[in-house]
Amino acid sequence: MKIRTLFFVLLTVVFSTELSYGQLLTKKPTKKELLTEIQLLRKTIDSLKNELSGAAIELSDTVSTNDTINPGVINFFEGEDLIESKISTDSLLSLYYVQKKFSMVDDLYVDLDSAKLKSDIPDSVFIARLKAMNSFIPLPYNDIIKNHIVFYTQKIPHKIDLILGMSAYYLPIFEEIIDQYDLPKELRIMAVIESALNPNACSRVKARGLWQFMYRTALQYNLKINSYVDERLDPIASTHAACKYLKDSYTIFGDWALAIASYNCGAGNVNKAIRRAGSRDFWKIYPYLPRETRGYVPSFVAALYTLNYYKEHKIVPRAISMPAHVDTFMIHKPLHFGQISEVVGVTVEELQNLNPQYIKQIIPGSPEGMVLNLPYQYTTTFVNNEDSIYTYKDSLFFNPIIFKETKGNNLASSSSGSERSTSYTHIVRKGETLGGIAMKYGVKLSDLQRWNHTKSKISIGQTIVIHGRRSSSSDDEPSYASAPQTKKSGGYVYYTVRRGDTLWGISRKFEGVTLNDILELNGLTKNSKIAPGKKLKIKRA
Repeated sequence: MKIRTLFFVLLTVVFSTELSYGQLLTKKPTKKELLTEIQLLRKTIDSLKNELSGAAIELSDTVSTNDTINPGVINFFEGEDLIESKISTDSLLSLYYVQKKFSMVDDLYVDLDSAKLKSDIPDSVFIARLKAMNSFIPLPYNDIIKNHIVFYTQKIPHKIDLILGMSAYYLPIFEEIIDQYDLPKELRIMAVIESALNPNACSRVKARGLWQFMYRTALQYNLKINSYVDERLDPIASTHAACKYLKDSYTIFGDWALAIASYNCGAGNVNKAIRRAGSRDFWKIYPYLPRETRGYVPSFVAALYTLNYYKEHKIVPRAISMPAHVDTFMIHKPLHFGQISEVVGVTVEELQNLNPQYIKQIIPGSPEGMVLNLPYQYTTTFVNNEDSIYTYKDSLFFNPIIFKETKGNNLASSSSGSERSTSYTHIVRKGETLGGIAMKYGVKLSDLQRWNHTKSKISIGQTIVIHGRRSSSSDDEPSYASAPQTKKSGGYVYYTVRRGDTLWGISRKFEGVTLNDILELNGLTKNSKIAPGKKLKIKRA
């Protein structure tokens, strides 16, 4: 909802309220009518606060620090558009914010704190089920808890089935880490409330990841954030940080309900509510908590209930494509997802799903190593080709500036004479995304969407148009075919073998060149060994 609209609604409510009071001489409003008007004013003010807080993001929350890679090694365009696209096209939404959106849009007067949602299930059944859960946190049953349970199990089952599918992959990861900190395993459910198990979730105030860390809090808990890596999106690193935060909160309050509430609004707001209420009981400080936090613990209880009793509500988990078995590799040198994809066969989308922390599809590498998660079935291929993967089309993936021009797509020359406008076409392959194509060609995602009249959906075989400018003196060869390690001679180039190269890997570096072409031109066989420094004759395409 736009701020202008919200102000209009607020003014409308205020004036309508004044009119109602002007009628006091003829009819005194009932207590219920007054409460309804107050509730409407509160909801409108809360909406305004949310919009204003989203517009007032601190500059420090948008700054990247601690880059670990030499800018001279990797040269490519800024990728904020890619991050935004990944979030905007994702269908997963935070349960907590879906809940708020539902109660505001579906019925302006519905509030899960005060409404009485109906269910065919008797209260006695809900009470018995909550008691049987034997949770580390008290699970009282009241109208607020009931509203949240009914909301999750009956109002948004189309979201819950997807979350249940994702939980089969993420919750075991959370539980293993939570166990290391000797914390209650049920705390893993908090990620369901925070992000609906969407590792790329981003709130309007720029909290990110499964555990929705703000920038400053993330740095405080040693999460790395720079131009290439955002560990708030790393399921493992962010879960460690969340455990440390919750452990600190429990040390402060000595009560899990208060610690959970503080995760949403901060320890300061919880302490303020405790002072005002004169109690440390959650339900006694409940009215004094920030409005957006009051439903947080009830949401936790409802999510905990739902994951225990979804079968009784006939909710079937949706099938997901996350792999059952994953292998981990430590990467010490810069590596692009595209290199891994083309050599190993895994799609870029799979790599993004398993490694969401690498926000520009590049693993910068480090002396201590940076984690790469890979589906188990690709392990052998990766190990056998690891050395050659680093050099595979490296000049293309790390300098996506020069393109192979498509015949018949030249546009009019620019007026300067030193540059000419060009148009390129790209045929979509399996596993490709608009963001990945934009990165490959060094253009902004927003431009790519505009040129092709599409926001996100593309299909295999679809032709994507890319517009750009290039120097008139530029060679029409792609950058990887004119890299420094080659020398041109007539219809051939000479490639100097580097450490880790394989004959098959070298053939993949040159468009239109097969392994057999290299073998025939150089008098080699498939079993021939090549040493660093050897020059190979390659036919130019």
